Amino acid sequence: MIDESNKTQAHHAPQKALTPAARRALAEAEARRQKYRETEATLPREIGGRGGKEPGRYGDWEVKGLTSDF
Repeated sequence: MIDESNKTQAHHAPQKALTPAARRALAEAEARRQKYRETEATLPREIGGRGGKEPGRYGDWEVKGLTSDF
């Protein structure tokens, strides 16, 4: 039999306080994500494409987990 009281305590453990450097890094990462989303939103929509993210964003073309350089 599973004790439900112990199960809920594990999910509500207090989180560690973030250092100022960690907070700054998270804020910078969120700013980069926001900038990327804004840039991506301005790109024209591809008609009849394969879907998904821009395939050349990292210099590789990926389809079904297989990557090839171009």
